[in-house]
Amino acid sequence: MSHRKDYEQAGITDPELIASYEVCRELNAKHGKTYYLATLLLPPGKRPYVHALYGFARYADEIVDDLDSTLSDAEKAEWLRSWGEKFMHDVRAGISEDPVCRAVVHTVRRWNIPLEHFDAFLHSMTMDLTVTEYPTFDDLYEYVYGSAAVIGLQMVPILEPTSPEAYERAKDLGVAFQLANFIRDVNEDLDRGRVYLPLDELARFGVTREDLERRHMTPQIKAALRHQIDRVRRLDAQSVVGIEMLHPSSQDCINAARILYCGIANRVEEIDFEVFKKRASVPLRTRFWVAFPAWRHARKARRKYGPGHVKGINPDA
Repeated sequence: MSHRKDYEQAGITDPELIASYEVCRELNAKHGKTYYLATLLLPPGKRPYVHALYGFARYADEIVDDLDSTLSDAEKAEWLRSWGEKFMHDVRAGISEDPVCRAVVHTVRRWNIPLEHFDAFLHSMTMDLTVTEYPTFDDLYEYVYGSAAVIGLQMVPILEPTSPEAYERAKDLGVAFQLANFIRDVNEDLDRGRVYLPLDELARFGVTREDLERRHMTPQIKAALRHQIDRVRRLDAQSVVGIEMLHPSSQDCINAARILYCGIANRVEEIDFEVFKKRASVPLRTRFWVAFPAWRHARKARRKYGPGHVKGINPDA
């Protein structure tokens, strides 16, 4: 197996567990190309755990969206509730038969990740089945906290923080990633009947949901999107100090993800905000120019500071 080194350094030897981690890794590689690229900057022994957390989030998010179209939202919500309850039971039991959750359970127990973060995530996934717009940013934040901020909170133990403030800054970065997504994906979200831009903030610029649904760019919509981009940049700037509070071997991974993912906001500006006609994405050449020097720096950091405590903080799990 080409990723054997990762599992050896993580101390993961059980074949069924490795197979589960591989399912999660493949989900990350397929659906989260930027995240996957950034994860490769981590010490090999930490990569499987990050893949597991991403795999859990992607599995719940994508499967709910892609479930049999004949199912009602209520039926999808029931599926998600049942799946989430089974996951929580499995974590407490310490074992799961689910092909994704087996690795996630192992990760949660090894790094003592609070289950409340998964509760919040599942709550937001359920919201996504019924809520199609958000009157204010506070309303939107309830969803974003569970869908994005807690992902950062889940990861921080693996990245080994040196200060409690790292958790707050991880929330900032997770929210920035999600908001950048919303700006880029206005058109796709409309196709799904959803608007993830606060309606009161749109109204401040003279924009209504109906204006968005016409899918014709106007100076007012551009101004409203620029306002959202400004928030992404503020959160991005706030997160930088938190990255410096992580183990040196983890910093390059998160910094590369920050540059690339928050860079989506720059790409929206570069395409003149034409989100109804184009999908803003970071060019491959930009990913390379960010990732290659980060990879070299990450290797130096591992040689100087070591890979961190890759065996986890709960050896009895």
